[in-house]
Amino acid sequence: MLEGANVKERCPWPGSDPLYITYHDNEWGVPEHDSKMLWEKLTLEGFQAGLSWITILRKREAFRAAFDNFQPEVIANYNDRKINSLLKNKAIVRHRGKITATISNAKIYLDIEKRKGFNNFLWEYIQFKPLQTHPVSQADVQTQSPLSQKISKDLKKLGYRYCGPTIVYAFMEAVGMINNHLISCHRHTEVQNRQSYNQSGT
Repeated sequence: MLEGANVKERCPWPGSDPLYITYHDNEWGVPEHDSKMLWEKLTLEGFQAGLSWITILRKREAFRAAFDNFQPEVIANYNDRKINSLLKNKAIVRHRGKITATISNAKIYLDIEKRKGFNNFLWEYIQFKPLQTHPVSQADVQTQSPLSQKISKDLKKLGYRYCGPTIVYAFMEAVGMINNHLISCHRHTEVQNRQSYNQSGT
C-alpha cells in the first residue's frame, strides 16, 4: 500500500492499484498545454475505446516506444510495413482501425498545429479557463456533455477518427479542461488551484 493512501480521501475509481493511484494523484485533471502531450492523450483515449483506462495506462510506455514517442510528424508517414509491425506488437492494443486512425489523425493534428496550435484549438472552447464541477459522488459525473459533443463534431468535420463525445469528455477530464475530482477528494482543490491560462502551448 502506498504510504498515506489510507488517510487521503480520493475519487473511488483508482481503487487500490498503485499505478492508478499515482496517475490520479499526480496527472489526472492537471491542466495540460503542451500540444504534443494533448495529442498523445487524445490518441490513447481513442485506443481505450471499448477497454478500461487502466489497461491503456499499463501499456502507455509500450505505446510510446511503438509509436516513436507520439511524434506526429513521424507517425504521419507510417507505411504498411510499419502498420504490420504494430499489429504484431503484443505490448500494445493491436487494432487495425485504431492504428490507421492514429496515422490519419497525426496528419490532421499537424494541420491544426500549423494553423493555430493544437493547444489553442482545444482550450479556446473554454476560453483557456478549466471548467469547475462539484460532484459529490461518481454518480454525479457525466460521461459526455454538450461541449464534448461539439468538440467531437468539429474534429470529425476535419476527418478526425476515434473522437466520439464520450472519448472527448474523458480526454477533457484527463487534461484538466474540466475538474471532475469529487469534492471530497484531496485533489479537487489542489487541481482547482492549478488553473492555467497559457495560450502559448508551453
